[in-house]
Amino acid sequence: MSNPHLTTRLLGVDTGGTFTDLVLLDGPEVRTYKLPSTPDDPSRAVLEGVRHLLGEEQALVFHGSTVATNALLEGKGAMVTLVTTAGFGDLLQIGRQHRGQLYALQPAGRTSLVPAERVVEVQERVLADGTVEPALSEEEVERVVAAVRATNCESVALCLLHSYANPQHEAQLAQALLAAGCRVSASHRVLPEYREFERASTTAVNAAVSPVMSRYLERLQAGLGERPLRIMQSNGGAIMAGTAGSEAVRTILSGPAGGMVGAFAAAQEAGCERIITFDMGGTSTDVGLCDGSIPLTSETVIADWPVKVPMIDIHTVGAGGGSIASLDTGGALRVGPESAGADPGPVCYGRGQGVTVTDANLYLGRLHPERFLGGRMTLAVDRCCQAVEALAAAAGLSPQRLAEGIIEVAEETMAGALRVVSVAQGHDPRDFTLLPFGGAGGLHACALAEMLAIERILIPPHPGLLSAVGLVLADVIRDYSRSVLRPGNATQTELEELFQPLQQQAVAEMGAEGISGAALQLEPSLDMRYRGQSFEITVPLAGDFCRTFHERYQNLYGYRDEDRELEIVTLRLRAVGCGPRPDLQHGLCRAGDLAPLVVESLVVAGQQRPCPVYQRSALPCGTRFSGPALIVEETATHLVNPGWQVRVDEKANLLLERGGA
Repeated sequence: MSNPHLTTRLLGVDTGGTFTDLVLLDGPEVRTYKLPSTPDDPSRAVLEGVRHLLGEEQALVFHGSTVATNALLEGKGAMVTLVTTAGFGDLLQIGRQHRGQLYALQPAGRTSLVPAERVVEVQERVLADGTVEPALSEEEVERVVAAVRATNCESVALCLLHSYANPQHEAQLAQALLAAGCRVSASHRVLPEYREFERASTTAVNAAVSPVMSRYLERLQAGLGERPLRIMQSNGGAIMAGTAGSEAVRTILSGPAGGMVGAFAAAQEAGCERIITFDMGGTSTDVGLCDGSIPLTSETVIADWPVKVPMIDIHTVGAGGGSIASLDTGGALRVGPESAGADPGPVCYGRGQGVTVTDANLYLGRLHPERFLGGRMTLAVDRCCQAVEALAAAAGLSPQRLAEGIIEVAEETMAGALRVVSVAQGHDPRDFTLLPFGGAGGLHACALAEMLAIERILIPPHPGLLSAVGLVLADVIRDYSRSVLRPGNATQTELEELFQPLQQQAVAEMGAEGISGAALQLEPSLDMRYRGQSFEITVPLAGDFCRTFHERYQNLYGYRDEDRELEIVTLRLRAVGCGPRPDLQHGLCRAGDLAPLVVESLVVAGQQRPCPVYQRSALPCGTRFSGPALIVEETATHLVNPGWQVRVDEKANLLLERGGA
């Protein structure tokens, strides 16, 4: 099978809460398009954008979707039945007995993915070492299948005790349930790792969102026709649409992952790999920190449910351009997390009623109403002013002060998120470059950098579409794992034998993705801990991995104990097929003289002042100028605060540094 990445025309499509972004790479040519999302059916906006950029032409389509995320967050997943070992029917309800509201007299209970009436227990048992005691009988299989069918569920989450050590019983039941016409998510396929609650939770989430994702992808594929479709996973790699439909739990952070991939690629091109990413869209803001590589985690919790598949480590807050400002019962100003989204959108879009961050930026002159979306969408200035003035009167503030207050509240929320991924993790933000993107990122980058004492900002080309850019740059990636619970002094030969089933699976499944031979890279790693501990650290299986563990442990916790026995808990294998490496900055560098489009009056740093407005595509490479200034382009707007100097480098990146004249 040929590698689909060899297709010359590549289209990335990222669906957000407010806008749907598309980037088409056709040889050296880069074409972009941005249009409002269609929340009732995201595929409508996707297909409209595809028709606009492609017409009837063919392309390999990469898609980042929020369908699985929204289904889980909104409680609109499929009706799931849990099948588990007898005596463990309350597994999802009990969880880890974590008390998130420790001092609440009436704490809210855990939202149930699977109610008690849709739990089927199985008379069988596999011990932690894989020993079967007692065996699963054919009569019991028939009884379980009949009980599951009686629940009239859409999907089955199958999670038997210790199936990671021996999947025999789980595989037997899965085969019988599939033969009976049931859709099955089996834990030994979804997450063959120990810790039954996390494994059951991840499997149940997959069972809940996979039918929703499958239906969406079927509609989308029907609209795309013969164009092949790949879906971004939460781990930063793409997989075929069919795989994504059955393993939808791996797409929970699909869209934000594309942004991180695009941002890190842009930073590498600029020679800067220590970055803090800041992706501000219409509904939320996603932040992350890359210290030489894209960070991964398997400790993610979504809607109170652990999801232990590998994901890019991203922190999200409910502050975006569409975040709605309101007054609480005490008269204090609040911004978000409720968002105007794409429908009805901010007041200035013509239909919304609640004043948003976007409206505040427009009122302060920081958005150019005739040049929004490259002039394809004119903003309703008068309508925005009336709404801001009405809310200001209710708050007892001047309209300008209210608008500034909305921006300040939103920026404090976003600064808090940046601190979570930097200061809270032991990183000094001053050692990193801030890389803002998304349609609104550049409007707030200077203020946030000042709040965290960051001295340098990098704004790459196409910042408003960087998540879509990341989609077309993504490698094909599959992650595999297997809990083994072995002593840390295992020999290389023993580890090779333990890894062999994962390697065979990776070669077969990546071959189905079109990746084989020299194009396939296998990256093994180990989850290790000191024996007796409850949590692990992941280290690469290279060289002296025990020494690497001790060093990482000391970096995290400040001490090490080389005399203490180590334990290998889980084997991990990442299979990578390298994606395309197009030159997205080809032809973007311009020559000529620096000249503003116009000089406008806008509010910056608390003062009304004249500011030049520059068209980014007309900025000559090598030019320098100082803030305050406004830079507009088709998919984003950037505000340069006083005290910052802008330089356009030879690859058309905007480099902002503090201390400008």
